[in-house]
Amino acid sequence: MSKYQVVAISGSLREASLTSQLLRAIQKIAPDELEISIQYLNGIPVFNEDDTADGLPESVVALQEAVKNADALILATPEYNGAMTGAIKNAIDWLSIGGVMGQKIAAPITGSPGALGATKAQESLRSVMTHLGMNVLSRPAIAIPMLNQKLENDSISDEDTMKFVTDWIEAFRDWIVQLQK
Repeated sequence: MSKYQVVAISGSLREASLTSQLLRAIQKIAPDELEISIQYLNGIPVFNEDDTADGLPESVVALQEAVKNADALILATPEYNGAMTGAIKNAIDWLSIGGVMGQKIAAPITGSPGALGATKAQESLRSVMTHLGMNVLSRPAIAIPMLNQKLENDSISDEDTMKFVTDWIEAFRDWIVQLQK
């Protein structure tokens, strides 16, 4: 059985982030074939091309290495003002240097305390992922509404959401296997 390395990037900087909690819950339920490591974006400076003249900041180099060595990516974000967070867009801007994200197998996931589950954030995230040439899982798409009511201790506490997320991560595993052939 092959073990695929998946890097999950949390687009939220908050310590008590629902997005980060969701990624930790996904780590627990991931199929055995997936080894998921989470990358947090605290410490990634705001992208400024001037800052690349003498090489990249250490935090960016570490993130780039993690992504470069991954078989696949999960990009997770809450919704801020109808779009993905500035933190995840900023990370994508840094990661796009040298084409690190191009052709990567990837899946977006969103969730929010609201009724729509950050669907607008997912639309903006998918648009950028597609623009970069990533191999994005199109179905099933997953946006979790009322996320604050469905997580407890880094686990999914809602039965329907657990089934939905489990089916999604298994479909993502199948997508990775299919594209790695």
